Amino acid sequence: MEGTVKFFNESKGFGFITDDETGKDIFVHITGLNGQALNEGDKVEYLEEEGRKGTVAGQVRVI
Repeated sequence: MEGTVKFFNESKGFGFITDDETGKDIFVHITGLNGQALNEGDKVEYLEEEGRKGTVAGQVRVI
C-alpha cells in the first residue's frame, strides 16, 4: 500500500497516513516505523495490519 503522511506526533509516537488509493486515514504507531522518522507530506509504503483497535499501518517505509 502507498500513502502520504497526514501528520505524525513524534513526542506522542503516533499519527495518520492517508491512503493514496482510497483516501482513508490509517493509524500509524511509532512501533511500525522500523526506526525511521516521519514528517508531514512524506510518501510512504506500508502494510495494513490488525492492531488492538482495528487496522493500523505497519512496516512503514519512506519512498
